Amino acid sequence: MEPILVVDDEERIRRLVRMYLENEGYTVEEAENGREALERFHKSSYALMILDLMMPEVDGWCVCREVRKVSNVPIIMLTARGEEFDRVLGLELGADDYLVKPFSTKELVARVKALLRRAKGSMAGNDSVLVFGKLRIEKEKHRVMIEDEIITLTPREFELLYFLAKNPGRVFSREQLMETVWGYDFYGDARTVDTHVKKLREKLSNPEVKSMIGTVWGVGYKFDPKLNGN
Repeated sequence: MEPILVVDDEERIRRLVRMYLENEGYTVEEAENGREALERFHKSSYALMILDLMMPEVDGWCVCREVRKVSNVPIIMLTARGEEFDRVLGLELGADDYLVKPFSTKELVARVKALLRRAKGSMAGNDSVLVFGKLRIEKEKHRVMIEDEIITLTPREFELLYFLAKNPGRVFSREQLMETVWGYDFYGDARTVDTHVKKLREKLSNPEVKSMIGTVWGVGYKFDPKLNGN
């Protein structure tokens, strides 16, 4: 198991998170600021990052942006503010999840387990490969392709796309998607789903593909291969 990197300028929080994760059998490394986090990231491999938003020198936004240029490692962002702007911006930069300080360590551990489980492709389902026109979704490899181009998605984006595509034509509310795809009691705003759908459509830039993710106003979202822009 690759280690988990905990990045926070508060030593007390780093120690607390480390203690709880190590009690669950995880290996943990620490970084006290964003600059150190990036140095460690470029030298080592990590299974997951727990990343504080507000830090001296290099903040969590910058770290997340730089990591996402080269890696899909799951990222949980920590923020002391809890403001919607912070949450949405973090998710748009590629964070998979967020927690507002002060947070429950038990909840953090639950989210770590859920993200790592999904990063390994352990989501329930029998269809290992889904093909809709130019779009190909390979569950076991956690890979998405449009024709011969590999589309880079975060673990959460992949699971959201896979779940919708596995149930073509069915409409899911934001709450249903949060419960099923996120896999635990998520206390954040259900508009988190909107942010992930927006990022998915941006990455699935082919007009015939991105339009397959349809919005059902007042209800939620659905995946419909018939909505391919033709």
